[in-house]
Amino acid sequence: MQRLTVNGVAIDDTFAEAFGMRATAIIITGPNRKWARQAAITMTGYATSVIGCGCEAAIDVELSPSETPDGRPGVRVMIFAVSTDELQKQLQNRLGQCVLTSPGSACFAALKGTADLKLGAALRYFGDGWQVSKKLGDRHYWRIPVMDGEFLCEATTGLTKEAVGGGNLLLLAENNTKALAAAEAAVAAIDEIPGAIMPFPGGVVRSGSKVGAKYRGMTASTNDAFAPTLSGVVRSELDPGVNAVLEIVIDGETSEAVAAAMRAGIEAVTNLGPQKGALRISAGNYGGKLGKFHYHLKELLP
Repeated sequence: MQRLTVNGVAIDDTFAEAFGMRATAIIITGPNRKWARQAAITMTGYATSVIGCGCEAAIDVELSPSETPDGRPGVRVMIFAVSTDELQKQLQNRLGQCVLTSPGSACFAALKGTADLKLGAALRYFGDGWQVSKKLGDRHYWRIPVMDGEFLCEATTGLTKEAVGGGNLLLLAENNTKALAAAEAAVAAIDEIPGAIMPFPGGVVRSGSKVGAKYRGMTASTNDAFAPTLSGVVRSELDPGVNAVLEIVIDGETSEAVAAAMRAGIEAVTNLGPQKGALRISAGNYGGKLGKFHYHLKELLP
């Protein structure tokens, strides 16, 4: 495989292959930043991969009081799924169990899309007949009585069918410490890109996977080509001296957001350099046969 070099970091001449997804976004506010974040963090828990979690979700951006509908601290959360029905199910369950239950929380639409998904329109029944419908201009809200006052929730939020899931970077390093340093630098840079999230823990994946497995019922299994302990017994993609690999997976509201996020991640890793971070950057794909979105690393170089 041909490679370019930027600041001593090798860049594979390859591409990340990503897929079309359905996505929505909401704004969660709270009495302070701590509780707005807590509701969002709880809601986006166990949402790393559609393979096992039903959806992929994370905080997009934090919002100041001047940026939220009710003038309180807030966060924008994005949720991705493979179908509209699954997205509605995940949104309703997570909103009801994790945001409605959080002290002082409120929820608002954060995306205008081609269709609507239910927020308060679904949760209003928890009010047991005491819920109140309220319209302000062209926005519709539900006020649901709860033990600390009321839960204010917009009736619906938008759905986009233009979302993309599965943008990725593979960071190959001399050891775990350097791989994690490179990954943390990439995550910090990608965090600054609006409309893009990294659903795995802290934005980082240690257990990258390949499609298929030797065991029946497994749709994915360990990416042995990038597993250092297997480099002597499989067809390895690792160079001598590479002993740790971490992956960054990116979902975006648009394809442009994914590209911008990958570009920011690459720049952060190359700026860090191989002495402190990654020796090489690569990406995962399936030969271009499964996903229609292809992000060529050489086209994303800073």
